[in-house]
Amino acid sequence: MENPPEAETTNKVVDREKWVYDSSVDHKGRVPLRASTGTWKAAIFVIVMEFSERLSFFGISTNLIIYLTQELYQDLGTAAKNVNYWKGVTTIMPLIGGFLADAYLGRFPTVVLSTIIYLAGLSLMTASRFAPRLKPCESNVCDKASNIHQVVFFVALYLISVGTGGHKPSLGSFGPDQFDEEHPKERVKKMSFFNWWSFAISGGLLLGVTLIVYVEDFLNWGLAFAILTSVMAVCLVIFLLGIPFYRYLRPKGSPLTPMARVLFAAVAKQNLVLPPTPALLYNPPINEEGSCSSSRRLCHSNSWRFLDKAAIICIEQNPSGDAEAQLIATTTENLLLHNKKRWRLATVTEVEETKLVLNMIPMWLVSLMFCVNDAQGTTFFVKQGNVMNRKLTHNFTVPAASMYSINAVVMIATIVFYDRTVAPFFRRLKGDDRGISILQRNGIGMAFSTLVMLTAALVERKRLDTLANGSVVSVFWLAPQFALLGVADAFTLVGLQEFFYDQAPDSMRSLGSALYHSVVGVANFVSSLLLIIVDRVTSKDGHGGWIGSDLNVSRLDNFYWLLVVMSGLNLCIYVVVTRRYQYKNVERSTTVVN
Repeated sequence: MENPPEAETTNKVVDREKWVYDSSVDHKGRVPLRASTGTWKAAIFVIVMEFSERLSFFGISTNLIIYLTQELYQDLGTAAKNVNYWKGVTTIMPLIGGFLADAYLGRFPTVVLSTIIYLAGLSLMTASRFAPRLKPCESNVCDKASNIHQVVFFVALYLISVGTGGHKPSLGSFGPDQFDEEHPKERVKKMSFFNWWSFAISGGLLLGVTLIVYVEDFLNWGLAFAILTSVMAVCLVIFLLGIPFYRYLRPKGSPLTPMARVLFAAVAKQNLVLPPTPALLYNPPINEEGSCSSSRRLCHSNSWRFLDKAAIICIEQNPSGDAEAQLIATTTENLLLHNKKRWRLATVTEVEETKLVLNMIPMWLVSLMFCVNDAQGTTFFVKQGNVMNRKLTHNFTVPAASMYSINAVVMIATIVFYDRTVAPFFRRLKGDDRGISILQRNGIGMAFSTLVMLTAALVERKRLDTLANGSVVSVFWLAPQFALLGVADAFTLVGLQEFFYDQAPDSMRSLGSALYHSVVGVANFVSSLLLIIVDRVTSKDGHGGWIGSDLNVSRLDNFYWLLVVMSGLNLCIYVVVTRRYQYKNVERSTTVVN
C-alpha cells in the first residue's frame, strides 16, 4: 500500500476522499486507507462480538435468582441480595473500564482483554457444573451446595462482571469509531450504527430469555454455560479476524486532567472580564502539539460562560495588552506559553469539552425516570405473569420470563422500521443527515414509556377485578405493555447510547458510553428505593400496602399510576432541559479530492 500524505498544516491540500484524517490509524500505525478500512466492513465484526456478550449476559442474569435459590439453596432474601450486589458491581465497572480504555489501554486492547476475562468467568462457571470436585452436590439429593462450588461460582460470576466493565464501554465506542464524522457518506452510516448495534443486543436478549433459559430450566445448567462459553469464544475469533479492517484511536492520557485544568484556570481568573468576542480567546490550530486534548476543534458556545475565562490571555501572559495580539496563531512562542501555563491557560476546545460533560449531567438525571419504568419489565411484569394463566395448551405452560421476548421482537421490528423508513423520510423532509434529532428520539421513547405504565396499570386493574370474580386472566394480557416497552426501548435506549457517545468529548467516548450504562444501573437502585418508600407509606398497622408478597392482595396498579404521574412530570422537565441543550459543535473540515 502506498504511503499516505501527511496532513501537517491546515493549508496543505490532501486527498481526504482516499485517506482518513480523523487521528485514527490502521493496524500498522499508518493513516487509514478509506476504501479498505472502517465503515460496515469493520463494524460488522464489532456487532457480532456485542451479540455474543449480550447473549451471555442475559442468559445468566435473567435466571440468576433461580440458580441461587434452586441450585445453591439460598433463601429468597439472600438470593435477591446477591443478585443486587452483582448487578451493582456490574453497573459500576464500566466507569472504570471506560476510563482505562480512553486514558491508557486503548479501546481495542480493552475489548480483547475484557473478553478474555469474561471467557475465563464463563469457563470457570462451566467447569463448576462438570468437574466432580466442583459440583454443587456430591449426590442427586442435598439441601446445601458445597462451599467449593459456591466460591468457584461467585468468582466466575464476578469475573464476568469485570469483563463486562471493560467490554461494554470500549466495544460501544470502538464500533462507531469505524466511521469518519468528517466524511458526509460515513457520517450518515454512523447514524445507523446504533440502530443495528441495538438490533444485535435485542437478538442476544431474545435468545437469552428463550433458548438459554429453556436449556437452564429443562435440560442442564452446565450445558447452557458451555453453549455461552463456546459462542463467545467463536465470536472472539471472528472479532480478531477484523484486525486488518479496523481503525484505531490511540489513548491520550487521562481525559479528566484537561477538565481539571479548565476549572482551575477559570477559578483563578474569575475577576477578569471576558473579551468582546470569542475570537480573542486562546484557540490554537488542532494540528499543533499540545494545542488541546481532542482530535477535533470545537466551536465556542454560550453556555457556562464563566468557564470561558480559562481561555483568556491575561496581562501577565500578554504584556503588550493589545487585544489584537491576543489572537492565537501558530507561533512557537504561543505554544511554549501554553505549555508553561497549562494550569492557567486552557484552549477553547478544552473549555468546550468541559461544557459538554457539564451539559450531560442534567440529561443523565432526566433519563433516570425512563430507566426506572424500564426496570419494571424484568421485575413486576414477570411477577404478574407468574400469577396469571400461563397455559398455552394442555401440555405446555409459558414461562413468565419468556414473555419478555415480546419486548425483544417488537424492539427489533421497530429498529428496522425506524432505520429503513422513518429516518430516511425525515432526512428528506428536513433536509439534514439525521432527520430526527437524538433528543427528539429520546423524547418519543419517554412518551411511550409513560404509555407503558398507563397500560400496565389498566391491565393490573383488569386482573384484580377478574380475580375478584373467581377467574384468572391469561398471561397474554401483558403482551400490550411488553410490546409498548419494546417500542419505547427502540427509541430511547438506542437514543441514549448514541447521545452519550456522540456528545462526549472525543477523548472520553468510552467513558461516555459507560455513563449510559450507569443510568440503567442507578435506575435499578432508584426503583428499589422508591419501592421501600411506597411500602412504608402505604402499609398501615401491620397490613400490607400497595406492594406485598402476594400480588393478588396488593395494589400494584396504584404503584403503576404513581409511575405514570412521575413519568409525565419528568417528560415536562425533559422538554425544558432539551430546549436549552446545545449540541456539540465541531469545526468541520472540507473534503478535498486531488
